[in-house]
Formats: sequence, C-alpha cells, structure tokens
Amino acid sequence: MTALVFTPEQAAASKDSKAWPFEEARRLIKRLERLPDGDTKTVLFETGYGPSGLPHIGTFGEVARTTMVRHAFETLTEGKRKTRLLCFSDDMDGMRKIPENVPDRKALEPYLQMPLTSVPNPWGGDYASFGDHNNAMLRRFLDTFGFDYEFASATEYYKSGRFDEVLLRAVERYDDIMKVMLPTLGAERQATYSPFLPISPKSGRVLYVPMKKVDPKTGTITFEDEDGKDITQPVTGGQVKLQWKPDFGMRWVALGVDFEMFGKDHQTNAPIYDKICEILGGVPPEHYVYELFLDDKGEKISKSRGNGLTIDEWLTYASPESLALFMYQKPRSAKRLYFDVIPRAVDEYLQFLSGYRKQEAKQQIDNAVWHIHNGAPPKPEIPVTFGLLLNLVSVSHAHNKDVLWGFLGRYASGAKPEDNPIIDKLAGYAIRYYEDFVKPTKKFRTPDDVEIAALESLDKALASLPADSDGDTIQNALLDVGRAIPRYQDPTKTSPTGGPGVKLDWFQAIYEILLGQERGPRLGTFVALYGIPETRALIAKALSGALANA
Repeated sequence: MTALVFTPEQAAASKDSKAWPFEEARRLIKRLERLPDGDTKTVLFETGYGPSGLPHIGTFGEVARTTMVRHAFETLTEGKRKTRLLCFSDDMDGMRKIPENVPDRKALEPYLQMPLTSVPNPWGGDYASFGDHNNAMLRRFLDTFGFDYEFASATEYYKSGRFDEVLLRAVERYDDIMKVMLPTLGAERQATYSPFLPISPKSGRVLYVPMKKVDPKTGTITFEDEDGKDITQPVTGGQVKLQWKPDFGMRWVALGVDFEMFGKDHQTNAPIYDKICEILGGVPPEHYVYELFLDDKGEKISKSRGNGLTIDEWLTYASPESLALFMYQKPRSAKRLYFDVIPRAVDEYLQFLSGYRKQEAKQQIDNAVWHIHNGAPPKPEIPVTFGLLLNLVSVSHAHNKDVLWGFLGRYASGAKPEDNPIIDKLAGYAIRYYEDFVKPTKKFRTPDDVEIAALESLDKALASLPADSDGDTIQNALLDVGRAIPRYQDPTKTSPTGGPGVKLDWFQAIYEILLGQERGPRLGTFVALYGIPETRALIAKALSGALANA
C-alpha cells in the first residue's frame, strides 16, 4: 500500500462522501471535538493481534480497513493532524492450548498457561519465544503489504511500566470494575473472578485465581499461589496482567486510543470495554464492528476447523489488492469467503481501477481503489478480465505466462509484461487458478442438431470478418447468428433492426460446447483476444466431437 495521498478537490468532496471510511472518520472527528486536547493530540488508531496463532486473513482485513479510515480522516482534516496506527500484540496472554501446527507439541506441555513470550520457540531460529516468533511473523506479514504501522508488545508495555499508572488506578477502583464485570458472569465464575491475573513468581504461569486482598495504598494484590501459599505482589512492572475485557479498557486509557475496530464476536462486550475505560478515567474510542466471514456453506469460519480461505491461499490465486477490495466492500455484511469469490473480486477491482481516472473527485473518493491504494491508484492496463484470462488459459492450454502474452500482445498491439505489471501477475494467477479449480470441473458436451447448425453459421460469420476485428464487431456477429435461430430468439427483447432479441441460452450453449463450462466472459472480447482463426479451429473441434470426447 502506498503513502497517504489526496488532492485538494478530493479533500473538499470528502465532506459529503457516503463511503463507510469517511463516515467513520467523521464520527472520529466529532469524538475529538469533545476531548480537552482533541484538537492537538496525535490521533491513535489501534488494531489487536493474538499471537497464539500466525497472522491470518482477518488480521489483514482489520489492518487494511483501519488504514482506510485513517486515510479518510487525514483527507477530511487535509493532512493537518498527526496520526499513528498501532498494531498491538497480546503476547502476555497465557498459552491455553498447544496449536496443532507446531513441531514437538509434547515439548510445550510444561508451558501451558505461561505467557506466550515465556513459552520456548518450537520452530527454533533467532526468536527467543513462541510469542516473539509470531510477533515477527506479524511484522513480516504487515510489511509485505506495505502498511504504515508501529508494533507494540503487551509484554514489553507491561514490564516497562507503560501501563503502571492506569493499573494502580485499577487497584483503586477495583470495586467499580467488579460491579461491571460480575453481572456478565455465571454464578460459579463470579465466585472466583478477578480482573487481575497475577504471574506466579514460582511457576511463571498466568493465574486465574480470586483475590484475597486488593490494597490501593500499596498498589498490591494478595492471592494464593499454585503451592497453596499466599503471595502479595505489586500490580506494576509486569507482575500482573488484566483479564482481556478489562485489558481493552485499560489499554485505551493508557495509550489514548482514538479508534479501534473489531469483529462482531466482540459486539456484546464493547459496552463493557467502554465502561472500564470510563472507570479508569478515559474516554472510549470510536469503534467499528465488522461482520465475520462465512464459508461456502454459510457457516462461520473457524481457524481451528480450517473451513475457509487462508491469506496464503488467496494470494496464491489473486493479488493483495483484490483481497483489499473484498475487505472494503460491505464490511458490516456477512460474506462468504471461499475460492469461488476470487475471480469476481479480481474483476471488480479491475473494473474500479479502469473507471477511476475518468471520474470527478467526488466519484474518485467513493471508488474502492482510492481507499485500497490510499489515494494513489495505479494506471489501468490492458482491458482484460480475470475470467477472460481463465478461458484463454483453457483453450490455449497455457502452462506459462509467455503463451498468454502471445495472445495479449496481439490483442493490444505491442503490449508487454513490463508495461503491464498488474496483468502480468494476473496471468500467473489465472494459470494457477485454472489448474486447481476450473480444469477439474470442465465438462464439454456434444452439440445437438440445432446447435450444430448454429455453430456452422457462427463459423461462417467469423470467416467473413477481418482477422483484426474488435470485440464489439465480433459480439454483434454472434448476436446476428443467434437472432436467426428460432430456439434463441427472445420476443421480450428487441434487436437494433426491430426484430426479436437473443436469449442468454445462445451464449450458454457456446460456453458449454466450446469452453466446457456454464458461464464465461463476454464472447466478443474473448474471440478478439483468442483470435478468429483460433476460434474457428475450436468450433471445428467441437463439431468433430474432439472436445466432448477428449
């Protein structure tokens, strides 16, 4: 992602934009107006990360969406406000279970319930702990996408004293915090609950134990350690951490967070976070709740179940920009996240990119690519779609990009990969996606008598066209052939000559017979790209039965 950019015209037009990042940015501005230092403070955007597992597609979405709101805010304030994006790792949490994907899981069993930064690194290498390793993976993950962010470690912040002032305040206001928390718990949990989780001085584990004493004068807590002996220790210096719900509110106060978004699974807890923040003397940040993803069956995606796309899987078949578009669109609507959504996301991205430079400033800031590229979208390239490339791979049997560029260079005279880096990458994605998802499902069918006659007519129509005919000319020829065949005539539509229009059945028949699938690209454009002689040869194969019997 590029540096934050906007034009004066876009800044002016942004005041009335209905795009959701601008709506959130305007809410944030109103919040800042209520703060005593709201007109001078550096505005802090925060995202959270749980290093019990590796960064995933949700991590990308949260940082990408927050970055979009940050850019919208900077545009609305015309770049006059300093902003920061802090990616906060909850690496002081105890390791509750051993992940399935680590080597020698048994070796980690003695470290259950210890802070993630105290658990040995099972992968070896330069990182001292499990948490350090996953934090490094997070930073590498975010750096890969070019996000502008700062990293923060809960362990470092707790141990360095960054949270001490607010933790001492939590001791003073312990009863008020308990009044918020206890009604949210069941009777059994109420009996043992404490917002403070001491780190055992003997075992090093994070302890979920009730408090025997909370002393605001000394800033200490007293609890029973694992060996049955009472221990009194200060809440400062990393010797105690907070339960995750109070931790949210404490962190907002200690860091001065102004904006944070989280998934719908946090929605019922958001009022709790806010109340804790207020008890500890802060003003809750603006927060945005987004919907969670579903798999192809409409079930919630779960990391443990593995029923959804991973970030690596998406990026095997499509660009980060297409994934960013998926995240941008309707974040408060539940969306299915599985392999079939990738081609559509890619083509929608290309469509938005193609239209951007033709738009006025007001339209540009409502265009998804403005938000995806932080105000500086790249120039559009050869006008082809992912769907078109997939079908070109199919009929050309391409196993490398050079084959595709042979067709692309003829379609857009002189086009080269180095001048079209987006399309060049897309060509590679198309080959991989076709091999893994399209090819296994292709099924050519034999044409019936009406279809045989129709394809013969189509072949004659194509033969009469110049070899360099453009997509529109070819598309009109296809329509003329369909209009002449009673099966494909549509009386509810009118042709330019006043006769009946053409049913979609005509195009579906071509897809099924020539491409082996039910749907496909705009055929005129496809034929222009593939070539008229090559398409006629494909028709000949279909008529001979070579495609259906292959």
